[in-house]
Amino acid sequence: MDNASTDDTAAIVAGYPGAILVREPRKGITFARQAGLAASRGDLIANVDADTMLPPGWLARVYGEFAKDERLVCLSGPFVYYDAPRWVQVGTRLFYAVAFGSSLVARIIFRTGSIAQGGNFVCRRRALEAIGGFDTSIAFYGEDTDIARRLCRVGRVAFTFRLPIYASGRRLTAEGVIATGVRYAVNYVWVLLFGRPFTRTSTDIRPARAPHRLPAPSRPLRRVPR
Repeated sequence: MDNASTDDTAAIVAGYPGAILVREPRKGITFARQAGLAASRGDLIANVDADTMLPPGWLARVYGEFAKDERLVCLSGPFVYYDAPRWVQVGTRLFYAVAFGSSLVARIIFRTGSIAQGGNFVCRRRALEAIGGFDTSIAFYGEDTDIARRLCRVGRVAFTFRLPIYASGRRLTAEGVIATGVRYAVNYVWVLLFGRPFTRTSTDIRPARAPHRLPAPSRPLRRVPR
């Protein structure tokens, strides 16, 4: 996906035989996701970011979970920030635990509420089409909560710590860990309660030049809690 990039995205993709580059000139994560959905042809639509790395077994687990449950319409897992210090990774796990618990409470009390991690979730095409796809009026914050909230109306949305993915923590570094966590938490609750995010804009954080390969993770994936 080339979402109004200013780096070598198109040239890098052209170097991989069989790869298809989808161009979306309107900058924004939901515009990019919707364009990817429109260009895709498969039954399962994976939404992963350019700065993420799939660990071994990620695809096998995705296929296995969807194969054994026809009601499953969305499967998601956590980020492991490979370039963040240890205390940030511990804090991130606590954040996920609280978010997961609150989603269960919201589901019981309000009959809504599920969580999905943007950049690490897979959906059934028919479910996305049934809810009208991604909401392109949402700029950034809350887009994953919105898709999970709407998808749970047509099937089961699952979040599992057994489906982690490596991701860059550069937004945490640029905006501050606590400030970013509070912003995500507020928008998560706002979308669950009111159907819209509280924060309508976001800071565009991009590296000066996209690397051809992401750096190796600083610690093994097995440390993610199961």
